[in-house]
Amino acid sequence: MSNSSSISHFLLLALADTRQLQLLHFCLFLGISLAALLGNGLIISAVACGHHLHMPMFFFLLNLALSDLGSICTTVPKAMHNSLWGTSTISYSGCAAQLFFFLFFISAELSLLTIMCYDRYVSICKPLHYGTLLGSRACVHMAAAAWASAFLNVLLHMANTFSLPLCHGNALGQFICEVPQILKLSCSKSHLRELGLITVSACFAFGCFLFMVFSYVQIFRVVLRIPSEQGRHKAFSTCLPHLAVVSLFVSTAVFAHLKPSSLSSPSLDLSVSLLYSVVPPALNPLIYSLRNQELKAAVWTLMTGGIIKSNQCPNTTLSPRPCH
Repeated sequence: MSNSSSISHFLLLALADTRQLQLLHFCLFLGISLAALLGNGLIISAVACGHHLHMPMFFFLLNLALSDLGSICTTVPKAMHNSLWGTSTISYSGCAAQLFFFLFFISAELSLLTIMCYDRYVSICKPLHYGTLLGSRACVHMAAAAWASAFLNVLLHMANTFSLPLCHGNALGQFICEVPQILKLSCSKSHLRELGLITVSACFAFGCFLFMVFSYVQIFRVVLRIPSEQGRHKAFSTCLPHLAVVSLFVSTAVFAHLKPSSLSSPSLDLSVSLLYSVVPPALNPLIYSLRNQELKAAVWTLMTGGIIKSNQCPNTTLSPRPCH
């Protein structure tokens, strides 16, 4: 019987048994990480350099790109290292650090997606109050609240999880460190405190989801009453990227943690965890860039070495935003 003080490392779930598959996984992770770094880096640079993109929607998108970059840099490097060298170990401190940053960036992403939904709701349903409800100070406060709430959430989980004695070995059933996997190793009834925290976090996530559903119901009601087809198309084009990102993030995360035990298997658990922890940071920039002409033009200008001019801000009646 050992406790957490005697555990020097954890064993992560191996991605493959053969050397060929390990190298294939390494190449796959390398491609995904490069795509995520390039896509999110371009979005951050385009929004930061393009004065016509200094508006609430793109400010929150910049924060989302930062959370995606942090998330991919937290999980993928260790997975690449283990695939390349054929190992599955992670140190105790390394697991704690990975769990801290992964929870931090995932929590921030959920809050930022909720705020971005509010931005779309105000833009389309209350356009006359857009400047008042989403001024520069309000945007900064909302973004700061998202990051601060994520930090507080992580501190509570870390303090409870890593204070538990562990006596059921050191093998984790995932390729990354996760709270439920560490709780399975606990032999203390104190883990009920952590389960309570997980329940509170789940309720918060469900509340964010309900808020987004309610907001989109109101948005679609307003959009469908727009008389011109061009106006409806422009409104949907600003909402569909966010809706696609939310659907991908929420559906995979919910299925990963709430799927029936009868469907559970190491290969399925591994595939689902990859979908919600690794794939979204690489796909989010592509989803937003494909549907947003302003962002697409700014990214293309940045890639071709041009200067992003401030007089490129187009006129729109759907999202009254200041141009500088």
